[in-house]
Amino acid sequence: MIIGALGPEGSYSEKAVQIWILRHRLDSVEIQYFADIEDAFLAVIQKKSDLSIVPIENSIEGSVGVTLDLLHENGVEIVGEIVVKIEHCLLSKGGPEKIKVILSHPQGLAQCRHFLKKYFPEAELRSTGSTSHAARLAGEFEEMAAIASPEAAECYRLKVLLPNIQDRKQNYTRFIALRAAGKNTAEQVFEQVLCDTEDKTNRPENSSHSAFKTSIIVYLEKDRPGALYEILGAFAKNKINLTRIESRPSKKELGDYHFYIDFEGHISDAIIKETLKDIKTKTDTLKILGSYPAFKA
Repeated sequence: MIIGALGPEGSYSEKAVQIWILRHRLDSVEIQYFADIEDAFLAVIQKKSDLSIVPIENSIEGSVGVTLDLLHENGVEIVGEIVVKIEHCLLSKGGPEKIKVILSHPQGLAQCRHFLKKYFPEAELRSTGSTSHAARLAGEFEEMAAIASPEAAECYRLKVLLPNIQDRKQNYTRFIALRAAGKNTAEQVFEQVLCDTEDKTNRPENSSHSAFKTSIIVYLEKDRPGALYEILGAFAKNKINLTRIESRPSKKELGDYHFYIDFEGHISDAIIKETLKDIKTKTDTLKILGSYPAFKA
């Protein structure tokens, strides 16, 4: 099996892949590293990987916009999620007094904004494709430092000048595991429901609402008073817990949005089926991204 991830080695994406491998007890796995999130995402569609694991949201900086856009634009299925605790460190070959340039992924820099302003206000901040890429570059010059993981320090033989420099102690990134859309996806199961046929291929045994999540995208082409309220009301009426809701520009015009919604439950649950059938009548577009086991720490 080949799993695609944002590279190079030592990235938080690699850590998410390692957790996935351990939890699923996989053998003979090759990690294929990609230069950016888009390449890692598209790898499953281009058959460069069997599975790809990409970040979708962070507890400090919020959602990863490129991942949300790619989910809307491409035919993939979410098959799982992984939550990784982020422990940013300041890494360098030299000492803190020599640092003139600090490198990291834009999310890494943003998550350490207050730290950087307080302790390195004169340093030049440069964005890189990943935190591990920043660590690799920082190994070239003593006046460069990187914001990256302890694993990256070990991988690129850097000193950990300061640990846990993120602005909030509770810093977590949620990753999603993707595969190319094929047979028996959640989307196809729902289409069978609309045709009043029953499919048990993807029905999990002993399912409960809290054990599974379903992710969808809805689009209200004609905005009207109460439109979003009607959608949310369908969930409330059936006591379905929403775990996340977010708007994302449709890129058609200013003020036009897609809504990304995660909620507890599996597409095979009768109450979920009925709720989604109800929502479909109230929206222009309903895209089902997947039903998958909720991550448990």
